[in-house]
Amino acid sequence: MTPTLRPVRRPFATMIVCGSLLLVGCTSSADLVNDEPDATASSPTASPTGVPEELATFYEQDVDWSGCGAFECATVEMPVDYDAPEGSTIELAIKKRPADDQGARIGTLFINPGGPGGSGQDYVDSFTSQTDADLLARYDVVGFDPRGVGESTPLTCLSDEELDAYIEGDPDPDTAAEARGFYEAIEGLGNACAANSGDLAAHVSTQEVAQDLDVLRGIVGDATINYDGASYGTAIGATYAELFPERVGRMVLDGAIDPALSNEEISLGQSEGFHRALEAYVADCVEGGSCPLGTDAEAGVEQVGELLDGLDAQPLQTNDPERPLTESLGFYGIALPLYNEQGWPVLSRALEAAMDGDGSVLLAIADQYLSRDSNGNYADNSTQVIYAVNCLDAREATPEPITGEQATKVAKQTEDAYTDVSPVFGRVFAWDAQSCGVWPIEPTEEPLEIDAEGAPPIVVIGTTRDPATPYEWAQGLASELDSGVLISRDGDGHTGYNMGNLCVDDAVNSYLLDDEVPEDGLEC
Repeated sequence: MTPTLRPVRRPFATMIVCGSLLLVGCTSSADLVNDEPDATASSPTASPTGVPEELATFYEQDVDWSGCGAFECATVEMPVDYDAPEGSTIELAIKKRPADDQGARIGTLFINPGGPGGSGQDYVDSFTSQTDADLLARYDVVGFDPRGVGESTPLTCLSDEELDAYIEGDPDPDTAAEARGFYEAIEGLGNACAANSGDLAAHVSTQEVAQDLDVLRGIVGDATINYDGASYGTAIGATYAELFPERVGRMVLDGAIDPALSNEEISLGQSEGFHRALEAYVADCVEGGSCPLGTDAEAGVEQVGELLDGLDAQPLQTNDPERPLTESLGFYGIALPLYNEQGWPVLSRALEAAMDGDGSVLLAIADQYLSRDSNGNYADNSTQVIYAVNCLDAREATPEPITGEQATKVAKQTEDAYTDVSPVFGRVFAWDAQSCGVWPIEPTEEPLEIDAEGAPPIVVIGTTRDPATPYEWAQGLASELDSGVLISRDGDGHTGYNMGNLCVDDAVNSYLLDDEVPEDGLEC
């Protein structure tokens, strides 16, 4: 079972560092949801400007920052349901790197790495280690784990053992029995989220995350929000701009998701994006010599497809006798290094070993993607959160739940369109594209049409051979936003800022530091 790949901005340097991953407990997050707001968390005064009175206590919270390594961490409260803020609450975990020069401080720069399911707290570490020193001098950088994610009140669905079984399922069924099992597993995941997480399972949509972000803006005392969102983080930012255009300050949306696309269009575009990245990797591998895929790039791409097909019929042995490399795990092991050129040499080593009958390296890469350690513990819930968020957001594609039989019929009908753009990955994406149709949890928010009319200039960045968020999506978002400004990076890998392109970095830094809006259509 292979969910749609999470678009997450992450460095590849941590790849294959397996071991010291955190244990994810199986505590029901329904037990972690408070029945009433904590009265001590706020300082009742006049209602903040433009904030509904019933939400004032959330905006006025006092934050108790405490040291967490080189940073400061805290938790704040949010309502589970913004339509019933007097009801249950959840906690959001936040991390801050204070500005080096508080006297020249511009404000707070909120950041998010994507997902759905990526930890904004963890992202503070990598973002601040890579970004411009002047930016760190003048901004407090704050990352947050979105509702349901990481150290915030988590969405809890399957146990680690159940998640293993779910992930290892066949991602592109060949028989009627496999097809039934495919969609039954997804429906079962949703039912487990509802059973173990209560009301939270229906309240992890991007609109609600964007509302949380505005509460965070109010808590830190900024009149407008400054934001750098990567990958799925662009969906959070664009949604915020639609809901609160007058509160947008300087906003960067990097590796954009196009909110105008249906779930089907997203899956098809991502399928093509990963195939495009695979072709770029294989061409580079062949050109460099000593490539395990031979000397012909086209034939090399076909070999990768044959490897995955072979795993469907006969999984490869690994260094764990209990965990052979299945097609699903092989898919992850191949896809993750395509996020960043730094991963290409590792992918070559993994493919060479697999072609010699050893799937251990591809398994290690898959486990890195899945945040799974060698003891079978998952460090986070990202593999489960992605469905919960995406299916609440994408319900407009399937306004009424459908049966597994109906989803199977559509998947079979669309397979050719997917394999036309991605002979290697297409069938996997075709079957996954129908998953939200069988998701059992109904959304509580109406879909938005996003143009953010009235917002100041918003910078959108697209990379021409981005696998996870194809370049065309950035073009689409920039054109749909009333004030969108597009920067194009000609290159490989996922996202564009802090990826080694000085043209992109200089433009973004000048915008964030001096409010110098880049030329629309800037090519880097």
